[in-house]
Amino acid sequence: MRLYFRLVILVVLLSFTIACDKNLGTPLEGNSRWIGKWKLTEAYISAGGPQYWVDVENGEEFEFFEDGTFSSDRFDTCSEGRFIIQSNELSLKYDCDEIDRKFKNADGFITYTIEFENDYFILTPSSGPICIEGCSYKYKKL
Repeated sequence: MRLYFRLVILVVLLSFTIACDKNLGTPLEGNSRWIGKWKLTEAYISAGGPQYWVDVENGEEFEFFEDGTFSSDRFDTCSEGRFIIQSNELSLKYDCDEIDRKFKNADGFITYTIEFENDYFILTPSSGPICIEGCSYKYKKL
């Protein structure tokens, strides 16, 4: 009986431990359209008035892989990590601690709301410094 009780407690504790971390085992919710290389081409910005799209030259790139990892040239000190795309949210967890905490949420993820179209997606920051007037970024598939 004591062994059974200990086993039940161990299973319950293990379940809570696993549930407290974001599930990094299902990065795409069964959708592989994200796999590949994407480049920042436009930014939706405002200078205190109405927002407008501007072209971005030499924009940063993301590459998403089927195993739930990604690479990016956004930060000089860190370029790889793991990602999750659930509903309309992209969560990035870089494999280093050098990224400023102001970009991350409480769980250590950099998060964005995401709108997907045929050959591009739009990211809007939902963690870290958020643009007062609003801002979004368009990435096209390469």
